[in-house]
Amino acid sequence: MVENKVNSLSHKPILISNELTCFKSYDIRGKLDTEVTPDIAYRIGRAFAEIINPKTVVLGGDARLSSEPLKQALAKGLMDVGVNVLDLGMTGTEEIYFATFHLRLDAGIQVTASHNPIDYNGMKLVGKEAKPIGPNNGLLKIRALAESQAFLPKATLIGTYKRLNLMTDYVIHLMSYIHPQNIKPIKIVVNAGNGPAGQVIDALESQFKSLNVPIAFIKIHHQIDGHFPNGIPNPLLPENRQATHQAVLEYGADLGIAWDGDFDRCFFFDEHGQFIESYYIVGLLAEAFLQKDPTAKIIHDPRLIWNTLDISQKFKGTALQCKTGHVFIKQRMRQEEATYGGEMSAHHYFRDFAYCDSGMIPWLLISELLSIRQIPLSKIIASAIQAFPTSGEINIAINNPTEAINRVKTHYQAQASKIDTCDGISLEFTGDQKEWRFNLRHSNTEPLVRLNVESKGDPQLLKQKTNEVMALLIKYKSD
Repeated sequence: MVENKVNSLSHKPILISNELTCFKSYDIRGKLDTEVTPDIAYRIGRAFAEIINPKTVVLGGDARLSSEPLKQALAKGLMDVGVNVLDLGMTGTEEIYFATFHLRLDAGIQVTASHNPIDYNGMKLVGKEAKPIGPNNGLLKIRALAESQAFLPKATLIGTYKRLNLMTDYVIHLMSYIHPQNIKPIKIVVNAGNGPAGQVIDALESQFKSLNVPIAFIKIHHQIDGHFPNGIPNPLLPENRQATHQAVLEYGADLGIAWDGDFDRCFFFDEHGQFIESYYIVGLLAEAFLQKDPTAKIIHDPRLIWNTLDISQKFKGTALQCKTGHVFIKQRMRQEEATYGGEMSAHHYFRDFAYCDSGMIPWLLISELLSIRQIPLSKIIASAIQAFPTSGEINIAINNPTEAINRVKTHYQAQASKIDTCDGISLEFTGDQKEWRFNLRHSNTEPLVRLNVESKGDPQLLKQKTNEVMALLIKYKSD
């Protein structure tokens, strides 16, 4: 195989003559036929091979009809530079993470647009140990080279292409997070959204049966279908939750689970079919790990924190705050050797999963926790909501986000008992039994500010203060 190294003398000067708008801050995504095409995928493969210089790359793709041709074009771009390709077929993003660290490969790429509309697609890129490839470690160089197309000559020896099935190894790894003997009889509605999560559930179901684990599945929207007859799998949209809600009620299930398109996130419904805000799931997963190891470190984002801190303190664990975003969470977890990291956006990260996010590990842990505690999920969550009610994330279109955030900070800073600028601004208030806090941050991709407010056991105070902060922001609201 020809080994290609990139340095300042390897290419002609890179001129941005054909801007690729599909490159975002930490991944690739865009509209089909314009921003994302097989030709662009090929160019990204060529550029990835030259900049990252891998020997072997593992590829996978979600259920979208466009994913397979894009993946094959990507594979050709890689192989033309002498890179060997392992193709896992139709996968969730975490299967690519798993393959990369499990097989000790140089890199992995998942073709996916996750929960984006059907006319979108994209890619998520990782390097060794499944570490994300972002703007500081190659993504910008890959973009520049793919745009300029100032590629090195094709390799004399073209890379190899091999299909690979790692489902058995992956399922064995997933099972390692629970003690199967702890599981009591439990009935779970699973909504794969016609994406690849369904084939993982089938494999896990087979494993459960062989071990006599009493988990029974009610499967809806289970068959893989790239036309997405039931809509793009995005459980954050209220209209996409109704099918799971109804199935939980109809079958008397203990729990409902729904996934997004590449199943790196899962969303929970209680035994009444009620959707659960993912912030409270972070606390439950922290509890699951701290019950097993009180010395565990838990990483959380700054948007909503009090429930997570309370659970960590209760179990004498250590909770550490980190800037929002998978790159920052993963980096901080590695630095701290943290067991678990959670974001209120339903991204859950695990040390033993190479610090990557998974949409399968969380529901396994929650199922075990419910079996151990023998309390319905609704009661556990109700207790947390009562103790720490929240506004939920409020997104406001703002003409001048920076000015708006500064206005809010100026208004409140003299009253605040604590001010934190880890991610946007977080202000905390105590005194006269009135404890509340808020986080206000700028969207990285849109002219939006995102507001989260929480209180300690005071829904009326929560409502009052949410309206108060909103009133300050209204002046800057876009038409």
